[in-house]
Amino acid sequence: MGLPESTIEKAYRYCEEVTRLHAKSFYFAAGFLPAAKRRAVFPIYAFCRHVDDEIDELGLRDEAAAIRAVERWQANLQMVYDGKIDEERPANDEQTEVLTAWRDLLENYRIPPDLPRELVEGVLMDTRIKRYETFDELYVYCYRVASTVGLMSSEILGYREPKALAYAEAMGIGMQLTNILRDVGEDAEKGRIYLPQEDLRRFGVTTEQIFERRFDRNFEELVKFELERARSYYREGEKGIALLEKDSRFTVLLAARVYAKILDEIEKQHYNVFIRRAHTSRTQKLLAVPGIWLEARKL
Repeated sequence: MGLPESTIEKAYRYCEEVTRLHAKSFYFAAGFLPAAKRRAVFPIYAFCRHVDDEIDELGLRDEAAAIRAVERWQANLQMVYDGKIDEERPANDEQTEVLTAWRDLLENYRIPPDLPRELVEGVLMDTRIKRYETFDELYVYCYRVASTVGLMSSEILGYREPKALAYAEAMGIGMQLTNILRDVGEDAEKGRIYLPQEDLRRFGVTTEQIFERRFDRNFEELVKFELERARSYYREGEKGIALLEKDSRFTVLLAARVYAKILDEIEKQHYNVFIRRAHTSRTQKLLAVPGIWLEARKL
């Protein structure tokens, strides 16, 4: 027996509100999607947000409890895929809302179960790994926590060739590298340094320097290097936008360009990511719309 439509709608509204509150750039760009696609992307973000929050919030107090909470999310989502969600109710109201939306989502879109599983594995990496020796190691993390989101969303946005997924993966890497650069100071407070250790050595930056939030010429050169790496992944990712369904192209291009503007803001701060958390304003996002819309029409 299917769920009442009012229950399903309530679940989608909850997922939209989570997205609106916590992912302002993503929510802004999603507003330009057709209604059905816009509605469908919110449960993906809500799941990602809740799983990540378990580690970032509960994990600071009780890491073991955080891991158990994330594993419950994973197990309950698997029950949705297996069609068994009604046999055991989720642990709390938030899970009920998100998983109810996912249950309906999977009736309309094919989202491979390995993608949310990979996402969970990526989130759990934060409980085991506080440093990344090489960029190859960091790439795995970025793929799991960010590229998987783009790949899941691609099944909703629609694409005409499978190679579009490789570009979606690249876009996710660029966005996660942007997060890492923006949040160097905040992550250091949690004992985490995502920038590869091989890059720190290359530019003469120490972990102690990052923990002490000391900005110097060496750190500036390190940030410039990582910033250009992020931009290279955005450029690669944008190659796939023309392979998306036409009514999705503007949204993806807008999301990419708006998020990449965080890198511009870091430049304006002269690469000192310790002085404040770089971000884009709503005005900046609105001003970007006309030019990006014209560009998307040509794809």
